[in-house]
Amino acid sequence: MDLTEPQRKLLRSLAHPRKPIVTIGRNGLTDAVLAELDQALDHHELVKVKIKIGDREARSAMVNALCERTGAALIQRIGFVATLFRRNTEKPVISLTGTPALS
Repeated sequence: MDLTEPQRKLLRSLAHPRKPIVTIGRNGLTDAVLAELDQALDHHELVKVKIKIGDREARSAMVNALCERTGAALIQRIGFVATLFRRNTEKPVISLTGTPALS
């Protein structure tokens, strides 16, 4: 998914007050975690994920794997938290031109 810089900026501002919905711990990227993230992306489109892995390289690899396996775009990563976005084509929740759509 190709997003313009203004769209990424909008998504970062919308994500700022949100809390992480999915947490990935020492068990890593399990099928249950992927199913939960997939459902959260369908419902919210913009999701924060907390990755509780100490090694920076491992966190980066985990974020890349999340994006590949869910089809989501990485909007921002700060420390242990990554913000992902995936458009729900059937019921869009977020308008990338301004204010969020009402659902």
